[in-house]
Order: sequence, then structure tokens, then C-alpha cells
Amino acid sequence: MTGQLILKPGREKSVLQQHPWIFSGAIQSVIGNPGIGETLEVISSKNEWLASAAFSPSSQIRARIWSWMENENIDVDFFYRKISDAVRMRKELNLYKTSDAVRIVHGESDNLPGLVADQYEDVIVIQALSAGIEKWKSEIADILKTTTGAAAVYERSDVEVRKLEGLEEKCGLLTGTLPANEITINEGGLRFLVDITRGQKTGFYLDQRDNRLLAGMHARGKRILNCFCYTGGFTVHTLAGGADHVLSIDSSGEALGIARRNLDLNDLPVNRADWLEADVFQAMRTLRDKTTMFDMIILDPPKFAPTAAHAAKAARAYKDINLLAFKMLKPGGLLFTFSCSGGIDQNLFQKIIAGAALDAGVHARVVQWMNQAADHPVSLNFPEGHYLKGLVCEVNPAK
Repeated sequence: MTGQLILKPGREKSVLQQHPWIFSGAIQSVIGNPGIGETLEVISSKNEWLASAAFSPSSQIRARIWSWMENENIDVDFFYRKISDAVRMRKELNLYKTSDAVRIVHGESDNLPGLVADQYEDVIVIQALSAGIEKWKSEIADILKTTTGAAAVYERSDVEVRKLEGLEEKCGLLTGTLPANEITINEGGLRFLVDITRGQKTGFYLDQRDNRLLAGMHARGKRILNCFCYTGGFTVHTLAGGADHVLSIDSSGEALGIARRNLDLNDLPVNRADWLEADVFQAMRTLRDKTTMFDMIILDPPKFAPTAAHAAKAARAYKDINLLAFKMLKPGGLLFTFSCSGGIDQNLFQKIIAGAALDAGVHARVVQWMNQAADHPVSLNFPEGHYLKGLVCEVNPAK
């Protein structure tokens, strides 16, 4: 340990409840001169030892807890144990039976705050999102390679959240030999191209795996609109599921190019797919004005509200796209609608969708709730880990 972090009186409650974040407002003082990412002892105002945590002097989340065990050293062996536990859990859940692309570390919910590690076949792509992970990044990369047998560990820490930690954005090979920038993965019997060096996040949205499979199960004979389609995950699954036609919209021409290739990769008929590079909001308004109707609409937008402070503005955006979708769904149609915004919880999201249906003049009911896949677990002491919310709504005319 390189110092101590002393909490203000009465501010130890969240630590005792094993929430992994300590905010700057809860801190009385810092003893010593710790550097960014170094490990501190967390001490109550009554001089009680509470936890060990990584220090982040630039962030509002001033410390992220590694351990609540006083005698547990934060060293290479600590990270080996935590990563090994995370990999074992994925194997025990049989996640590799349906896909060779799995999230093997999901940050706080795997007791490694700020670390994301996704395995794409024999390549692991990581994001180091906290000061503590950054400090141990080299050791973590070696452990990930050893515990999984991967050929390479590649970093995609090109995200703005690192600025809040006082860190620069970084990308590049950390260890091993990268077989190719583009990897082919399997998911539910279908194949997808993943560009790990230039794709969004770590290259693919693994959290939607179960929901893509579900959409494919409902697709037969349907005319479908897939908005914010990225590289066509939902498009491929619904066409493979027997959809009559899928119109896919995204603002990225590069992503749509990969989506088209994913269609070819799975020998799916190109005449049942159309692609539109456009602003999704504007494209949906144009389709509405043309009274274009669909049997199923999928809305998987980017993060509109990273924190609760952005919730009001994000709520308007979510309502806007869902209102447009409800107006374009045929009676009996299905809406697959999602929010990955941490600032929008499940209850608020459902209220937003209910308001959109009301304003659209339709009656809709939830037939299924959707969440992130099992390789994105949610710690009971860290509800913030539940970020992906989804509803399948069946639509009928309002009475």
C-alpha cells in the first residue's frame, strides 16, 4: 500500500455494502503521496480498515475498490485469481457452446473495476477504463493470454471516459501476435466479421447475443426495419430466421459495408435486404411520412445518457424514435427496443416507451423483457452494471 484514504464521518456505508466506487465527496483526506492507479488503504473516520482501492486523483470516482479483505495483497497473484475466476464462470455457463466470442471480464461485476475483456476466437480485446487497470495493464494482458491460450491481447482504450481518469486514449497490441485485424466469429450457427482495430467498442456488441437470437426466432415471414444496425447482427439473424425483407439503417457507411459482407458470409439472399446510410432519426421520419409499414422494428441506438445527468435529454430522444416506430408498425407488429444508457433505468425506460405508444395512438403490451447476455453479469452490490434494457412490445390499435 502506498498510503491511506480517510473517509468523512458517516460515509463508510457504501463501502460496507461492498459497492466498489468511492466518490471524491466522501473523502476527508489522503495520507501519503500516491500516484495515479496506486493502491491505498480505505480507512473510516473511526480509524477502521475497510478496503484496499486504486487511487484516481483526476476522477470524481476517486477510488475503485479491489478488495474488502484486509490481508489480501494487490499483486500479480491477485489479478491471476480474479481473471481465472472470471474465465471459469464463462465456461461453467457453457457460453462457448453457442459462440466463440465471449466477454470474459466485465469490470466491477467481475471484481476488476474498469476492465473490459472480450475474446474473439483466439484474440482478446481489452479496454482499460480506470487508473488502477491502467497501472496493471501489462500484467493483466499477460495473464489473459495465459489463462485463455489466446494468440494476442489487443487494446482498444480509445474512449473518452479515460479523460476523466486523467489518461490518454490508447490502442495497440499488448502481447502476442495478431493473426489479422479482421476476425470471423461464430454466434448461434452464424458467422460475423469483427474488425478489432477499427470497429466500435471492442469490435462487436456481445451483450446483444441472446436478443439477436430471440429476434431471429420471431422473424419468419416478416417485413423488418433494423435501426442503428451497425454491422448487421440483427439483420443477419432475422434473415436467417426467415424474414421476408429487412431494411437496415446506420450512419456509418463502413459499418454497412461489413454488414453486407456478413450477409454474403452466411449465404443469405441479398435481394431480401436493403441498406441505407443515413441519420436514423431523419430516415425514420421520411419512412413515416411515406406511410411505410413494418411487421417488426428493431431499435438499438447508441448510449444517449451515460449518466443520470443526461437522462432528461436522452428521454426525449428515446421517446422520439419509439414514437416513430409505433406509427410504422402494423397491428400485431413487434417492437424490439433497447437502451444501453446507464442514466436510464428499467422503470424509466418502460415509462418512456409507454408515453411514446400513447402519443402514437396505439395500444402496446410488453411480451418479453430483455437484458444483457450472461457474460455481462451484474453484481448485486453494483446495480450500475445493469445497463442494457430491452422490451419486446406487441402493438394493436388503441381502443
